[in-house]
Amino acid sequence: MAITTTRSLSVTPVTRRSATPINPLRSSSLSYSLTRPFGSNLTLKVPSFRVSASSMSSIHAPESASRTSFLDRRESGFLHFVKYHGLGNDFILVDNRNSTEPRITPEQAAKLCDRNFGIGADGVIFAMPGVNGTDYTMRIFNSDGSEPEMCGNGVRCFARFIAELENLNGKQSFTVHTGAGLIVPEIQDDGKVKVDMGEPILKASDVPTSLSANKDQSVVKSELDVDGVKWNVTCVSMGNPHCVTFGTKEGQNLKVDKLNLAEIGPKFEHHSVFPARTNT
Repeated sequence: MAITTTRSLSVTPVTRRSATPINPLRSSSLSYSLTRPFGSNLTLKVPSFRVSASSMSSIHAPESASRTSFLDRRESGFLHFVKYHGLGNDFILVDNRNSTEPRITPEQAAKLCDRNFGIGADGVIFAMPGVNGTDYTMRIFNSDGSEPEMCGNGVRCFARFIAELENLNGKQSFTVHTGAGLIVPEIQDDGKVKVDMGEPILKASDVPTSLSANKDQSVVKSELDVDGVKWNVTCVSMGNPHCVTFGTKEGQNLKVDKLNLAEIGPKFEHHSVFPARTNT
């Protein structure tokens, strides 16, 4: 059983705030469901956009708690959302099925994703009406306000969110339009979500990357200079660009825990050989 905690937050920084924690969904299988609202409320009073949040944990709620689902509440002036994570990628999920335009701007999404002044997330995902015969459309704003084509962990969270909104039970599948094309997530009998991501794209120009292909039009274990350090990288797209490395040219015994990922990551992401940026 899960508990639901309600919050009201501003998308702009404030000078005072209560230290009431928000517990994340602790399941990479995304198999939890909303049940009973329970917990404290927090309101930050500023004259701007407000959001109302639902967060989940595995603690049992008392029998006396209301059974009204958080998602059933529709107070005006609030943006309702549920926060999920898939394998550690955490997302703010917004019910946007009544409009083909996201309910918030990329700039507002970036503020909501701020882990100090906002809710904290890797991105905001919108459940929108389907197009071209699909059941739903998924759009994502990253924590920096950019919009990626797709996200594997994100679409699993999206599917679990749709199951909550539509009160789906048992094995279910539906079609989702994304920037990377058609995705068909499948909810299993145990509530876990499986997604067929399709075949990987390895052709360098389609990833895309300007690195010279060195194997069947693909970039495989090719040298990439990042801030003076030479890395062996393989480039692939699963709907959005990825750069995979197992280590530098000097040695393959990469110790990830010893890397300053916050410093190195953006240097890969914004490298000139990746015109559409990249995940690494």
